[in-house]
Amino acid sequence: MTGRTVRQGPELSRRTLLGTGLGVATALTALGSGPAHAAAPRAAGASARRRGQAFLAAAMDAYPDHGDIRLTQSYTDQAGLFSTAFTYDNALAILAHLAVRTADGQARAVALGDALIYAQEHDPAYDDGRLRQGYNVGPYVFFDGVPQPDGFVRADGTANVGTQFGFTGTAVGDMAWAGIALSALARRTGARRFLTAAVRIGEWIERTGRTDEPLGGYKFGVNGANEKLPFTSTEHNTDLICLFGRLARLTGDRVWWERRARAEAFVKGMWEPAGDSAQGASGGFFYTGTNDGVTINKYPVPEDTQTWTHLALDSNRYCRSLDWAATELAVLDHAERRNSTVPAGQSYEGVTFSSASLVANEDAPIAEFQPKPNRNGVWFEGTAHLALALRDRGVRGDEAHARRLLDSIERAQDLLGTGQTVGGRTLPERCGVVSATSPLDTGFGFGYYPYRHTGATAWYLMAAVRANPLRA
Repeated sequence: MTGRTVRQGPELSRRTLLGTGLGVATALTALGSGPAHAAAPRAAGASARRRGQAFLAAAMDAYPDHGDIRLTQSYTDQAGLFSTAFTYDNALAILAHLAVRTADGQARAVALGDALIYAQEHDPAYDDGRLRQGYNVGPYVFFDGVPQPDGFVRADGTANVGTQFGFTGTAVGDMAWAGIALSALARRTGARRFLTAAVRIGEWIERTGRTDEPLGGYKFGVNGANEKLPFTSTEHNTDLICLFGRLARLTGDRVWWERRARAEAFVKGMWEPAGDSAQGASGGFFYTGTNDGVTINKYPVPEDTQTWTHLALDSNRYCRSLDWAATELAVLDHAERRNSTVPAGQSYEGVTFSSASLVANEDAPIAEFQPKPNRNGVWFEGTAHLALALRDRGVRGDEAHARRLLDSIERAQDLLGTGQTVGGRTLPERCGVVSATSPLDTGFGFGYYPYRHTGATAWYLMAAVRANPLRA
């Protein structure tokens, strides 16, 4: 996300505006359209993974006439975000390419890592190690009729920042994931340039995010005007546990251990062991963070702060968070659900984004130009990292539960998002995982929709091969 605030503005989040814009109203008419393929056999295991890899490759190669330095488009064209490539999604793509351990995957991971370094070194306004929330990777005509003619590298040599949608801010979580991916490349390839870029990211986070407020940790980042933001996110600090730990090991510099400890202390301070009756929530979960550095924000409770904390902390003391997510955020989507876009005869299980998603107003659009939500929409990105976390924990019943979740994702790859394109190009058949089964309201000011998604597909691949990207 990673770019999700506790109470966010739309320019800040890697997840904000997903499907927003004038194209959404028309694009949504196609959700769930096309044949249901109910009789099509579901290819499990290796075949499903290969098709996930094919989607990541197609999304990376969508604009062959616009240079070799490129990033992966985050969503299919039908999402209305054109050629937007979110930094977070590309970090996940790098990690997924490395996880599958193929020669093509490693080559693609290296190319994407070099593109992130290019963006870091060729920002149109800053030379301080930052990356932006998102970039354009191919040409399009925006909703206002103004053409965007460039690929990832603009004619003047600068990185093509996603100004059209306001994706110009820099979130600590997005930066952390980019640093995690670059440090993974440094370890896998031994190439010094990847570690140098990851260290620059870590130093930017230290300069920009460090706070001495009572709850501590590292704050959210900056908006497009380079103004520091007041929020502190459990998710972001969880990411930093991994990044700073990796930098400590790769550089040998003990200062990163101190920084890691600061982030870890904030995360553990968000733990709710007993429950909060005022919110109707049972215990054993992590809160989302703080708006002011003093008071914990206790609602909504998101899914990713339950799964990522386990993947990063590897602590039995906090592993109940997985049970909380698997129970309290469980959903089942099918055509009979209100506002569902799942074709008749299909059903999908998994988890939703947050406790607020379960009580979303199904009579009102998620936001302007967006559809009405389905409280039972399955968020596949979160479903995938829950499956991975369950596999990682490995207590009785975890593997069977994880396998059911992966089966649901693999069925969705087969059957949902048919006929979607990237860069105007037809995708390989049945490849790529949609971000959600139906429009769902996250409770954080944005939604997820049934468009094939780089991030959801990357998390699926890592879960399928048991690759934990947050283990330092």
